[in-house]
Order: sequence, then C-alpha cells, then structure tokens
Amino acid sequence: MLKDLVNPSTFNVLVGKLEDVLVRAFDKPLGYAVNWGRLWSLWPVHLETACCSLEFGAASGPRYDVERFGIIEAFGSLRQCDLVVVQGTVTRKMAPRLRMIYDQMPDPKYVIAMGACAITGGLYFDSYNVLPGIDGIIPVDVYVPGCPPRPETLIQGCMLLQEKIKRSRFK
Repeated sequence: MLKDLVNPSTFNVLVGKLEDVLVRAFDKPLGYAVNWGRLWSLWPVHLETACCSLEFGAASGPRYDVERFGIIEAFGSLRQCDLVVVQGTVTRKMAPRLRMIYDQMPDPKYVIAMGACAITGGLYFDSYNVLPGIDGIIPVDVYVPGCPPRPETLIQGCMLLQEKIKRSRFK
C-alpha cells in the first residue's frame, strides 16, 4: 500500500486528484472574486479609423461617464489593457497590426467590434482592400451595431461584455 503511494506514477495521479479537489473547492468563491474585479475594471485600448471614434469619445465624456460602469478611460500601454474596441473600417493592410495589438494584450482579453464597418465592412463591404468584419482576424466577444452607434449602445455592449465576464469560468 505504501509502495503504491510512493510510486511516481501513482503519485502523479494523487497530485492530479488533489489539483481537481482544490480547483473545485476554490473555483466558485475565488472565481467570483476574480471575475468581479475583472468586470469592474476594464482597461480599453481602441483602434479608431472612422466616425465611431467620436461616439467613443462622447461616451468617455462627462455626459455618459463610462467610468461609473467600470470602464476606465483609454490610456496606458497595450500590456495593461484587457479590452480592445475596434471602431471603423479595417483594411487588409491594417489587419496584421490589429492582430499584433491583440497578441500583445495579456490574457484574458476581450474584443468589442463597434459599428457597421468593423462588423461587416460597412459602406465599403465590396471594396478589394476592406475586411468584411474583424472576426476573421481576432475573436469578437460583443458586436455593437450602428453607423455610428450612439454612446448608449456602446455602454449597453460593455454591459453585455460584463455579463459574459461574470458568467465565465475562472482559469
């Protein structure tokens, strides 16, 4: 019996089971606390190329004040941000840069596609150099429709993202 416990192959099984027990014991309370912190402190970086950036700026202003929803104003480096808001038309030349921005962000990271241009290509959907949506380059969590969407729509999209973060499992 003792030899079975000391045997390296069964020891790994015991460690594996211990890890499962610890994950189950701490997943709910710790996961809730970590997700609560994440959803109330979103740090966005925004890639703006069109008129949606004006609406994003208006949402950051005193009239709509997105900070009360836990979305901090866009500042800092990419390595501090966990949310990328893509606003406007994304061309094929910009696509590798968008992917590079996404790859530099730490995990977990979230993406909001804001406006018709970021979602479907918008007015330029049949152009040779415009992407028909950014979801072919990076995974999108929330789509904010409109051309350009109002700040209330952006706030609603952020609240949907917060619901998604709240329901996500802790890793």
